[in-house]
Amino acid sequence: MNKTALIYDVSRKLDVPFTKAEQVVNDFLANIARALSNGERVTITGFGTFEVRKRKARIGRVPPHTGGQQVHIPEHLTAAFIAGNWLKRVVQGKERL
Repeated sequence: MNKTALIYDVSRKLDVPFTKAEQVVNDFLANIARALSNGERVTITGFGTFEVRKRKARIGRVPPHTGGQQVHIPEHLTAAFIAGNWLKRVVQGKERL
């Protein structure tokens, strides 16, 4: 499923126009992104937790076919997702939607 399919599904289930469902989905995602950019954790009980993690600086390698030399990858922040118990059970087939 991609974002457009998600919007169509929300539109159908809520019986609202596509544009209204698109606004709801975009606002939902923007709220999560805004909280993460402020360093906050976003927890949706049962579904999971979004958080920001700091990755340490390290030495990486470019692909061998382009030279294979070492490059410095600076310290940076990255978004992470931790699945909640309900989501894990659904994925494993132990619980139905």
